[in-house]
Amino acid sequence: MLDRPLLGEPLAMDLLNTRWIAGGVRHDLLRAPGGLERWLADNGLTDRFPADAAALPPLLRVRAALADLVAEPGAPAATAELNEALARGSVRRLLGAQGPDTAVHLDDPSWGPAWAAAADYLDLLRAPDRIRRCDHPDCVLYFFDTSKNGTRRWCSMAGCGNRAKAARHQARARADRPA
Repeated sequence: MLDRPLLGEPLAMDLLNTRWIAGGVRHDLLRAPGGLERWLADNGLTDRFPADAAALPPLLRVRAALADLVAEPGAPAATAELNEALARGSVRRLLGAQGPDTAVHLDDPSWGPAWAAAADYLDLLRAPDRIRRCDHPDCVLYFFDTSKNGTRRWCSMAGCGNRAKAARHQARARADRPA
């Protein structure tokens, strides 16, 4: 199974990050055998949603809509697509044994993972300026900036951030060399 970069992001960002580049090769977890199961497991969703083949098309639609929305917030077609996914489910508030609780109701269980990612994106929009694409020009990953001052630029300081710093250092060293 493929090694995935940048695990631990919010669900909507993690769905976007099911496509990445490693060693110059493009990867798509959701198109790989067992990829849907892996994505559900990575996000602790295996108990809530079955890894049913019918869940894949809605998930791919929501992933495409999210990619369009982070590139162009408010894009009409992507907004309509996300709203269509959100219309497939609702949250009911209720009183449970431990106090206030909620229950998700879906019109079609196969839309569960897609609905959850779309709903998570709405939660992230409480701080839309914190939804970011990695600044490294060769990286296609997204993250939700949780840094205190909101200035995170890289998906990973150890990966993309380090490569950018090394490139700047090499450029300075070349510029300082006598001709």
